[in-house]
Amino acid sequence: MRLLVFFDLPVLTSREKRDYRRFRTFLLNEGYDMLQFSVYSRICNGHEAADKHLARLKKNLPSQGSIRAMIVTEKQYAKMQLLLGEATPKEKTLKTTQLTLF
Repeated sequence: MRLLVFFDLPVLTSREKRDYRRFRTFLLNEGYDMLQFSVYSRICNGHEAADKHLARLKKNLPSQGSIRAMIVTEKQYAKMQLLLGEATPKEKTLKTTQLTLF
């Protein structure tokens, strides 16, 4: 399963910039990979793990902005099409068939 996070955060004031940096750092420290600007993805081993990470995400939300999360299966994620641009280096090295099972 994948947990996708989409966000638009204001960055006009110094506090808003700090909140943005904290949220982005939280995502990176939690194992999320950036797909594109303001879109991050994390691999989860099943619904329970996805729900756990979604709860952790809810506890670390900034005070303002728009944040959405979506849980998709690996099969659905694999059907995503890259219409313009190139895959990131992490996308090229990690295939959906290379998941680590615990």
